[in-house]
Amino acid sequence: MAVAPVLLAVLLASAWRAAAVSSSAAADDRIERLPGQPAVDFPMYSGYVTVDELAGRALFYWLQEVPPEAQPAPLVLWLNGGPGCSSVAYGASEELGAFRIRPDGATLFLNKFRWNRAANILFLDSPAGVGFSYTNTSSDLYTSGDNRTAHDSYAFLVKWFERFPQYKHQDFYIAGESYAGHYVPQLSQLVYRNNIGIAKPIVNFKGFMVGNAVTNDHTDYAGMFESWWNHGLISDATYQLLRATCLDDSIIHPSPACNAAQDVAATEQGDIDMYSIYTPLCNQTSSSAAAAATKRRRPWMRGSYDPCTESHSTVYYNRPEVQRALHANVTGINYTWVTCSDTLNDHWGDSPRSMLPIYQELIAAGLRIWVFSGDTDAVIPLTSTRYSIDALGLPTTTSWYPWYDNKQVGGWSQVYKGLTLVTIRGAGHEVPLHRPRQGFILFQHFLQGKAMPKNGTTS
Repeated sequence: MAVAPVLLAVLLASAWRAAAVSSSAAADDRIERLPGQPAVDFPMYSGYVTVDELAGRALFYWLQEVPPEAQPAPLVLWLNGGPGCSSVAYGASEELGAFRIRPDGATLFLNKFRWNRAANILFLDSPAGVGFSYTNTSSDLYTSGDNRTAHDSYAFLVKWFERFPQYKHQDFYIAGESYAGHYVPQLSQLVYRNNIGIAKPIVNFKGFMVGNAVTNDHTDYAGMFESWWNHGLISDATYQLLRATCLDDSIIHPSPACNAAQDVAATEQGDIDMYSIYTPLCNQTSSSAAAAATKRRRPWMRGSYDPCTESHSTVYYNRPEVQRALHANVTGINYTWVTCSDTLNDHWGDSPRSMLPIYQELIAAGLRIWVFSGDTDAVIPLTSTRYSIDALGLPTTTSWYPWYDNKQVGGWSQVYKGLTLVTIRGAGHEVPLHRPRQGFILFQHFLQGKAMPKNGTTS
């Protein structure tokens, strides 16, 4: 006899609540209230998971759940890139997280398009040395790379699911942007392979999504330089110089000749935000008059973008009372929290030149894979993403088409066999920052496995 949908939902919710009566460690991680936080209807947890006892490496996480009445809901791990940048600083605080930080660096306001309206969001600072994550072995800061990052993140997941057993059987996805274009597929591959042959794996992995992602060095470079030239950011001569010196280089470890060519390009580009080429720099909005003029020229920016968000988070997360509320820096070390670690970035080790073999493996495994791109990013532009996807040689199942939000074009999409590409019109490198509503619509459709809307009104 079939179980009625309403009864099934009640049974699932009851089972969730029973499993949620979890370990004391999870209870200790409960966030009572953050300084300057508005009232919310959802629980949050944060703290540390040790991933290597011998080295003393521990990763910091922040879980923002859906409201209790919406459980059980999927769990999504969010990773930012760099390498060396904090997911708390970017994903949680200026993109898809529950809160935005006001310019005073002391108070928070609710993000209307927070992704924990649709899923439980788990932000992870990875690897050790990023954000609040730490290592007791100082040499770790000079020897990080892709392989250790993936294995430490997997060790984190295994231990985290033991701390939060109610999530073991929930649909689990991994998402991220930028250099997480390496982290996300590599961790996905590790989870997938470790699940093989296990009747009830501890990670109920369903797929991944990446945005403006470092994917394949050759095509990333080719698309990057073409995009710069097409947008008038570099001269014809510099375009040819970049193609001659960089196309066979590593993005993370470029040759001196490629570095020199990129220096020439940077001089020609001038003082603009390459992560969002049509929006102002933070120091260009110092006066309210300048800000108002900018909004008049670009009405689509109204209410959606603060170019100084990074400086707000630097103030907020260095407050001792904020660190105490987050159960961060528990030993009280006197150090400055930074959004990105220059030490890690400058000494990054192994970085494979292509993620495409991992894509091929995981597409063949039948996992849900979505790639999205803000089309005003010049760091990993849409052109790069399209070249990288083309290199996979996938058959098209739904040809290129515009998708709509409230009868306005939100971007474009193409569906391939095993992969969906979505662009977000007018968004920069951090899609949920520049286009929060459209980014949330993208996220909802990814979770549902539904193609982006071709017409009509999107709620």
